[in-house]
Amino acid sequence: MRRAGLGEGVPPGNYGNYGYTNSGYSACEEENERLTESLRSKVTAIKSLSIEIGHEVKQQNKLLAEMDSEFDSTTGFLGKTMGKLKTLSRGSQTKLLCYLMLFSLFVFFVIYWIIKLR
Repeated sequence: MRRAGLGEGVPPGNYGNYGYTNSGYSACEEENERLTESLRSKVTAIKSLSIEIGHEVKQQNKLLAEMDSEFDSTTGFLGKTMGKLKTLSRGSQTKLLCYLMLFSLFVFFVIYWIIKLR
């Protein structure tokens, strides 16, 4: 048996087309190019979107870090205030504590009244 060599059984001049006609092969190439460009534009859009998401995540993390430090300072301030109130309540200064509560209520109502007038 004889092995078929390169080019045997193929019409002359059609070695590179692998049996496709010129018009069909170019139509497939054009379709591939169009799909490649479509895919390229989609990948570019996804890439820019992911970059924007990354920037947004960095900004949100910065904001969360700032809020965390603010909450820590507020917690410390409230802890000190509560400690002072406990010290006042342990002593025999109930009259002073009563004045403090009345003053707090007065300030609360004044602020409420100011907000209500706006």
